[in-house]
Amino acid sequence: MKNIVNTLFAFIFGTFYISIDVYSFILVVIGAASERGRIWPTIVFVFLWGTFVYDFVAYWTWGQNGWANVLGALDHAGGVPVHMTAGASALVYNLVLGKRQPITRIEQDRPHNINNIFIGTALSWFGWFGFNGGSGLRISSRAVLVCVVTNLAACTGGFTWCMLDYLFSKPKYKFTLFGFCMGSMAGLVCITPGSGYVSIPVSLIFGFIGSICVYFGRKIKTFFKIDDAFDIFAQHAVGGFVGCLLTGIFAQKYIPAIDQVNISGGGLDGNWIQIVYQLTLASVGFVWSFVMTLIILLIMNKIPGLTLRTSTNGEIQGIDYDQFNEYTHDYIEFQRDLYTTIPKPIPMNNFITVATVVRPNHAQNGRN
Repeated sequence: MKNIVNTLFAFIFGTFYISIDVYSFILVVIGAASERGRIWPTIVFVFLWGTFVYDFVAYWTWGQNGWANVLGALDHAGGVPVHMTAGASALVYNLVLGKRQPITRIEQDRPHNINNIFIGTALSWFGWFGFNGGSGLRISSRAVLVCVVTNLAACTGGFTWCMLDYLFSKPKYKFTLFGFCMGSMAGLVCITPGSGYVSIPVSLIFGFIGSICVYFGRKIKTFFKIDDAFDIFAQHAVGGFVGCLLTGIFAQKYIPAIDQVNISGGGLDGNWIQIVYQLTLASVGFVWSFVMTLIILLIMNKIPGLTLRTSTNGEIQGIDYDQFNEYTHDYIEFQRDLYTTIPKPIPMNNFITVATVVRPNHAQNGRN
């Protein structure tokens, strides 16, 4: 009976962390390859990346005999295996693919659909409770605490980013919903490694510092002229690194002790060497992800049929049509069909009849 229980637990454990792996895939492939990556090579890359990048770092961090776990490095829900690996690999993917064609991009860095961004942020925020709260693999008061600190870090991160936008964005003194979404995601990423080891007041520090670091970390892509459309490197590599470091400072023994998990604590418990362990895990995880992803992509790009980037014409048409023969919004396809069926281009003013709006007499006289 004991063997059956152990086997079942191992199956549940594996299934849970494979689902986390899928989240990393989405960050790397969908984000880094946006508007210029081909679909078939990304499918092949997903398998290779999961095997040679994520699996190794996840085993080092959470495996019973993983060197980082044996060393004593702490990562409750995947600051390094999920976020730093995704951020490092997305950076490489962007560098190998190169920039998008100028005709397909707008130099001004702004979102095109704030409604979708808000909906996606809300769904991610809610899912993070299962992501962080479920990483303890048990129902307990600690799991509830993990969800609370996760939520507070997200709230603090969103508020901090809004204040940074208010002070530094152009035009100044404006709050933005986009800024709140970006900041809350930064807070969620930053709290991920420490969510099972820190107290409620400390979670505010994670959200505050994480949001600031990610906000200014976005400047890296501008300085090096990297076309990172989704800011994956800043959000996940920078945010994951900061969260891993802060975990070494603020982790406390009494938090995991709720679930009978024993750790040496972090700087607050006088165990300052923990910071070195955290830096070691974060650095090795980043370098491994960067190098292995680079090797995989360079080899794939030399194999016929696995060229990563689509054609210039495909970029101009749009990846939706080029790779899937469909569009997200029907008006794009309608516009294409319209101009391919009309023999001669017709000026736009011939399509539009401009009506002169005449105000009623009583309105002109100021009466309702």
